[in-house]
Amino acid sequence: MIIQEIRYSKEFLEDFKKMPKNIQEKTIENLEKLKENPFYPSLRLHPLKGKLEWLWSISLNKAYRITFEPLENWDILLISIWTHSIYEK
Repeated sequence: MIIQEIRYSKEFLEDFKKMPKNIQEKTIENLEKLKENPFYPSLRLHPLKGKLEWLWSISLNKAYRITFEPLENWDILLISIWTHSIYEK
């Protein structure tokens, strides 16, 4: 799997702006890793389950994750960036 293009939803961009500077920097770093090698171990790439089963996720650290929707040709649309706890609701 090779990611051709990363697209950004309005919601993702709004979430990103609310993040602390260190999380913004980690986001940029991990998105570069994702594009180079989606299976880079620290990303912990995986599909979500339940009501979000159409989304995939990567981890930024133990607290934060990015969710995205895979599109054609493994382009991806970034949906949100937030703590893991938000997805437990």
